[in-house]
Amino acid sequence: MSLQLLTGKSLSLFSALGGWRTVAEGVASRVVFLVAYLVSGQVLTSGLIAVGGVLVFAVVRLCTDRKVWQPAIGLLVVGASALLAGSTGRAADFYLTVVLVQAGGVAVFLLSLLVRWPVVGVVLGGSPSWRRDRPRRRRYYWCTAIFLGKFAVATAVLVPLYLTEAVIPLGVAATLLGGAPAAGLCLYLCWRILREDPSLP
Repeated sequence: MSLQLLTGKSLSLFSALGGWRTVAEGVASRVVFLVAYLVSGQVLTSGLIAVGGVLVFAVVRLCTDRKVWQPAIGLLVVGASALLAGSTGRAADFYLTVVLVQAGGVAVFLLSLLVRWPVVGVVLGGSPSWRRDRPRRRRYYWCTAIFLGKFAVATAVLVPLYLTEAVIPLGVAATLLGGAPAAGLCLYLCWRILREDPSLP
């Protein structure tokens, strides 16, 4: 399997999950909520503003891409976050979904390494034959370990901030560690590791 094919598979998966628009919506919703909360001091109002912002994204995507489920999922996640925060009156609860996703990522990626089916290999490897290719398998392990490290660091930072309701640092950390910046760094490191694989022309 060529590196070009691997890249194509990863891009196809990324596109299927919504691509850069989904990334932008996730980052924007967290930033908008935090800014609105700092200005208004009202949890429910801030949540509704964040939902409104994502709703605009969803309508634009629906009109341009004619896709329903991708914007619907983004809107559902932000709506659930806003509903949770609004019902409890705790601004920190808006970021609970981010905290849970990072903690879940630790469990999934760690388990995949323990059972010797690294997530990156499952996603990019194609047929199970990659498991018999020791150099390639080792690189998939490294890539999965990178994402595991990202999820572990994010969880270690976010959980104490959430428990202490430190809304401003929680919002910043959720955007950076639970969003595009950290994920982008992981993808770049994985690309470098896979690019150097001599078995991939």
